[in-house]
Amino acid sequence: MSETDVVVVGGGPAGLLLAGDLAGAGVGCTLLERRTGRSPLTRAFAVHARTLEVFDARGIADDLIGTGTRVAGLSLFGSIEVDLSDLPTRFPFVLVTPQYNVEDVLAARARAAGATLVEGAEVTGLDQDDDGVTVRVDGGPSVRAAYTVGADGVGSTVREALGLPFPGEAVVESVMLADVRLADPPDEVLVANAGDEGFAFVAPFGDGWFRVIAWDRKARRPDDDPVDLDEIRDVATRVLGTDYGMHDARWMSRFHSDERLVPSYRKGRTFLAGDAAHVHSPAGGQGMNTGLQDSANLGWKLAADLHGWAPPGLLDSYDTERRAVGASVVQGSGTLLRLALTGSAPLRAVRNVAGAVAASIAPMQRKAGEFVSGLAIGYGRARGDHPLVGKRVPDVSVVTDSGTKTRLYEALRGGRFVLLTGQDHHGLVNPWAGRVDLVTTVDRSHGLTLVRPDGYVAWATDTRPMIRRDAELRAALIAWCGEPGSA
Repeated sequence: MSETDVVVVGGGPAGLLLAGDLAGAGVGCTLLERRTGRSPLTRAFAVHARTLEVFDARGIADDLIGTGTRVAGLSLFGSIEVDLSDLPTRFPFVLVTPQYNVEDVLAARARAAGATLVEGAEVTGLDQDDDGVTVRVDGGPSVRAAYTVGADGVGSTVREALGLPFPGEAVVESVMLADVRLADPPDEVLVANAGDEGFAFVAPFGDGWFRVIAWDRKARRPDDDPVDLDEIRDVATRVLGTDYGMHDARWMSRFHSDERLVPSYRKGRTFLAGDAAHVHSPAGGQGMNTGLQDSANLGWKLAADLHGWAPPGLLDSYDTERRAVGASVVQGSGTLLRLALTGSAPLRAVRNVAGAVAASIAPMQRKAGEFVSGLAIGYGRARGDHPLVGKRVPDVSVVTDSGTKTRLYEALRGGRFVLLTGQDHHGLVNPWAGRVDLVTTVDRSHGLTLVRPDGYVAWATDTRPMIRRDAELRAALIAWCGEPGSA
């Protein structure tokens, strides 16, 4: 039996991001993936702005952006445009790139950080006790760890081993996917429409291949029913007016879309992330992005616990925060899907008119863009907390304690808390050295803000008398970063 600090089960994007975060924080991590080799196939292909910010805080956003195509706007229901170009972020677009490109970038980072990635290791079950978890591997040695994370997808072996239910239902059946070549590609980057005949969507991978999604309103076939390219061509022609000369399909599949949410993201020393915890409709391209942000939330909390300074309740906050987000995404993407696939022509007309009016109102346009991009996602705050608590922190120009000019998201690459201030060095953070970095805004206009390693506000205060401010800051540091000098 081998031993490590954390075992991550599943080598998709969520598992790879978590493995890289843990290894980068000096935590021993072994990732077990049942596949061998790089798969050329993918279901996910949209990377939203908030996820790119998560990657920016790890120094890999530019690497990924170089693999895909930027799209500055999205079309909903074929007639309603959502403009992303004015989003308050360095990444005002959705990046279209195959999931395997995301996995390649994350795997390279995880290996460079020292994570152990094991392919061909199929997990068959686990046993946990008060001291740790033993993960059983088919045909191989078991692995013992302090904690285990199941990031092994909708059919999660880890979730089943925990005995956790996965309640929910199928919301749309017989959806067809295909990766094809096009003889006559569309001028637009993304093409989508829904109508009487069904739904169709076309997006480029950037390497000559295109992803096609098609759904025939009048056809209901089981998932294991073979897909013929002529069937996809027929749906696309009826919905989009052309099939763009689809040919040479390298992969075709039929699936149904579920809405499911596990009742708890944690049981004992085992956690769930990504599709193992939540699945929902593909509308809005939220799946991979939500799973990646699960891992961004969990990694620093596990590292804090294993390094001995996590305050009480920190690990439990993963379930509290991320399950609420999962429920919101399930509901939001489900609403988009139902609106897109409504079978009533009068209702579709009302939807299109109402949507067009909403899209023409700037505040509603902005809210729609922030929802789809993930920028609107935040965490709850207690009564009396500053209004910024729990919200995402935008990137700003800062100066480090050593005098180096940089950006806030570059300062977050250390995986530590960042105290953002508009004033000079604040000696109160010294007892938390190694857990908190101090940066000053270039324009010196910012109040004290304690930023979590995942880029959300832990605590903030406006300008107040120094004695009261210092007392509040010390209390916040203890609440979030543990007792001083305890690491």
